[in-house]
Amino acid sequence: MAIITLTTDFGEKDHFAGAIKGAIHSELDEIKIVDISHSVSPFNISEAAYIIQNAYSSFPKGTIHLIGIDSELSPENKHIAVKLDDHYFICANNGIMSMICAEISAEKIVEINIHDRVETNFPVLDIFVKVACHIARGGTLDVIGKVINTIKPIKNLIPFINDDQNQIIGSVIYIDNYGNVVTNIKRKFFETVQKTRAYEVFARNHKFDKIHNKFSDIINFDIEESKRNIEGKGLVVFNSSGYLEIAVYKSNCTTVGGASTLMGLKTMDTVTVNFLKP
Repeated sequence: MAIITLTTDFGEKDHFAGAIKGAIHSELDEIKIVDISHSVSPFNISEAAYIIQNAYSSFPKGTIHLIGIDSELSPENKHIAVKLDDHYFICANNGIMSMICAEISAEKIVEINIHDRVETNFPVLDIFVKVACHIARGGTLDVIGKVINTIKPIKNLIPFINDDQNQIIGSVIYIDNYGNVVTNIKRKFFETVQKTRAYEVFARNHKFDKIHNKFSDIINFDIEESKRNIEGKGLVVFNSSGYLEIAVYKSNCTTVGGASTLMGLKTMDTVTVNFLKP
């Protein structure tokens, strides 16, 4: 039996996530349901895209990913089902899939067309669940939709490079639970433009001239622990997903703060990398 994952902005207070699970179990009693996250910021497309991009590949091939973000049906917000990398994704065609599709080509994309058979004002529950269960039973995408070739992009998905090739202008796409700020600048993209040049990373009025491989790289272990004084120190790393991330060492958003609060950074803010002349 396949796995169905759930990624939504429903939170934990309301009944929505529980109702979806109940509806899935009503159709497929033995199905495995895994919560990826219900804490996506409301209607935040880039945040949802980042989460699902970095979570889906840890699941077995054939897993069905139900994504409930900005899913109300409208003439400009249709519903799609995508087969990609031997996984299935069910979501609105609002840009969520463009981050994954930028790196891996979709095997098939269909625009879901079963809405005339289901009366609904809660499409994640009534439409997405039926599509997910159909796929889990071995059903094909052609039965529930018409094939399309393109999907909506996310704005500012790709960083800008100036004409002189000495500056990358990126943007913040995600802020994690620690307040760490993730940009849309990936390591491979950075290194292609860098060509071994020295650089400076600017985020608001903060400047960094070194990108670390891990957070603990800022520690000088030759100094006695009580004299290191590194808590709250800002740094830049390429995170485990390969994105340039601005962080504060051992941050805590509920007490001392994180990079997002201490540096005044929020989603879609600009982060600039300047490459210096040799």
